[in-house]
Amino acid sequence: MSLLDEEGNQDESLESKTLSAEDQVKDHSTGTRVVAGQIFLESGKSDSQSENEENFHSQEEEKENSLEELNSLEMSNLLNKDLEEAEVQSPVLTAIGGTADGEPCHFPFLFMEKEYAECTADGREDGRLWCATTYDYKKDQKWGFCESEEQSNKRRQMQEAEDVYQIGMKILNESSKKAQKKVAYQYLLKAADMNHTKAMEKVSYALLFGDYLKQNIQSSKELFEKLTEEGSPKGQMALGFLYASGLGVNSSQAKALVYYTFGALGGNLIAHMILGYRYWAGIGVLQSCESALTHYRLVANHVASDISLTGGTVVQRIRLADEVENPGMASGMLEEDLIQYYQFLAEKGDVQAQVGLGQLHLHGGRGVEQNHQRAFEYFNQAANAGNSHAMAFLGKMYSEGSDVVPQSNETALQYFKKAADMGNPVGQSGLGMAYLYGRGVPVNYELALKYFQKAAEQGWVDGQLQLGSMYYNGIGVKKDYKQALKYFNLASQGGHILAFYNLAQMHATGTGVMRSCHTAVELFKNVCERGRWSERLMTAYNSYKDGDSNSAVVQYLLLAEQGYEVAQSNAAFILDQKEASIVGENETYPRALLHWNRAASQGYTVARIKLGDYHFYGFGTDVDYETAFIHYRLASEQQHSAQAMFNLGYMHEKGLGIKQDIHLAKRFYDMAAEASPDAQVPVFLALCKLGVIYSLQYIREINIREVFSHIDMDQLLGPEWDLYLMTIIALLLGTIIAYRQRQHQAIPRPAGLRPAVPQQEPPPEHQPPQ
Repeated sequence: MSLLDEEGNQDESLESKTLSAEDQVKDHSTGTRVVAGQIFLESGKSDSQSENEENFHSQEEEKENSLEELNSLEMSNLLNKDLEEAEVQSPVLTAIGGTADGEPCHFPFLFMEKEYAECTADGREDGRLWCATTYDYKKDQKWGFCESEEQSNKRRQMQEAEDVYQIGMKILNESSKKAQKKVAYQYLLKAADMNHTKAMEKVSYALLFGDYLKQNIQSSKELFEKLTEEGSPKGQMALGFLYASGLGVNSSQAKALVYYTFGALGGNLIAHMILGYRYWAGIGVLQSCESALTHYRLVANHVASDISLTGGTVVQRIRLADEVENPGMASGMLEEDLIQYYQFLAEKGDVQAQVGLGQLHLHGGRGVEQNHQRAFEYFNQAANAGNSHAMAFLGKMYSEGSDVVPQSNETALQYFKKAADMGNPVGQSGLGMAYLYGRGVPVNYELALKYFQKAAEQGWVDGQLQLGSMYYNGIGVKKDYKQALKYFNLASQGGHILAFYNLAQMHATGTGVMRSCHTAVELFKNVCERGRWSERLMTAYNSYKDGDSNSAVVQYLLLAEQGYEVAQSNAAFILDQKEASIVGENETYPRALLHWNRAASQGYTVARIKLGDYHFYGFGTDVDYETAFIHYRLASEQQHSAQAMFNLGYMHEKGLGIKQDIHLAKRFYDMAAEASPDAQVPVFLALCKLGVIYSLQYIREINIREVFSHIDMDQLLGPEWDLYLMTIIALLLGTIIAYRQRQHQAIPRPAGLRPAVPQQEPPPEHQPPQ
């Protein structure tokens, strides 16, 4: 499971969260700008806006004057009229059964010395809601039910389901043990059986991915269909995914698009992200950069607002194909024994190890779970030893606050000042934030700018980001979009997600740069891929490492739909290896080909070479040497792939998909050897073979008899060449005879006993290898 599911009922996980209508309106509100995850009011107004505001104020003043002119009698009449209209518009509950069937409920009513402004179940063992039809129930005994028996049963059933759901979620949130989480899902399963919508959503995804419940695509599909009928955006998005990937249903891109669209209209962020990718890549729809921009921007707004200034959690992008090809290559994960070694160093008082482990636990990633308690302990140890970096991060933890560290501007300020005095950029940036927003100190834009500049000069991304924001909004400095662009670019090079977000906004609106929809979409896509659902990448990887390829491939397929290139290549790799039994054998290669194609279009070299291989050998498609040649050439020209160059050399050598050309074949072989040292041995062997082929081809092409007929020995060696030849032959013959005579001469031996002659060893060239 992802960290989100472990932390609680947070719908930003794969199920995503649903936007309310109010939230969707807020995204398009005017007069504000979202920068660095903060909303800033626009200071500058156009002339038309100013005129509109003046007109509005003048109208308000006229209204106030007219109201003042009204006398008290007219005011009371107006109020009475409003009250009458309110009474007419308010719904009237009618009593069902009881002693006053059909009479309207009276609110408030008095029962057991207590006034009730709504229906109550007090005084009844069956829990049915009732009301009195007069004010004093005890006096008049006039009452009736507020609901029918069927409605009452349904309400009580839903209440019971809600109670079961809350128990399950409580266990799920408070425990990190797998066994406890399985127990939690049994409660959720029970609540889902009672038609509890949120429980059905949780259980359906658990069945789809095999999270703490046995994977069952068919059961999850039935739940998704039920949720879709109830109008659940999560159910609609998931059903769209099933149709897109052909899991449990016949694949239909048209149906997938319909369900994705309904899910997005319901505010589902994952559905918006999928549609953004489809419009960007032209999958099932006409390619439209502007449509992609609309969807991606909406999701990016929420991702940016959800990310703290620490830059968000680390996203691990581990490629399964690269791990297999290069087993020794670091995947970015820290081995358990290496973590234990760092812990040992930290316990022995190694300050650098303490700071490093503190940062790992603060942000999570690289195989280490986020743990603020341990991060706080490591930073405390290092800060006590006088480490400025640890002091600065303690300041950040106090500034942001958490369950472990209570929010305290005063304490944060103390740590930031200590770190900043020691020249630490993190402390300087934190101090700048304190002066910018008035956290524990009066707001002072000049000091904020000064500290951000100091931090930015040392390359700290937070300082660069905030400096860019100040220039962008003209806070404490003159508004300067070029300077803002410069600092946002610097922060983006450090990987700060909010810098990508701000750059995307600038390119989307053409602020300070030429408007570029394509650049804006790519930047927004980057931001969206850092959302909390990205934690599913690690969950899928762990499932694969645990041997559960079916669960891994489904998770990667959904992430692939969202446009994650690493998920596309990993899904294709699992299908290519035929490790997923939930996909039919006949469908394995065609589906793998589809995802290799999508990954290749996003610039992944291995995927491009795989496309060439599939067309070369006819995997999932017809054998097509020309198309294979095109893919190899693209990989060679765009990514300078040694493997692609070698394959091009082979195709030129054999004349496959291209005219045979041994000279070009040699050129590509040489290029492959230059591009990668690993290619030098296979290239050497290929060149040796090419040399033999070239020699044989040359001999085949020439006529030996004609060559000798054209040779004039008199001209070449002189008129007496035959005497020279006979002399040479005679000398060679004499040398051979003399050599053989020496071999047959007897060798004298000393008299006496002779030792046994050891068996003659074979010549060195015939000795077996040692």
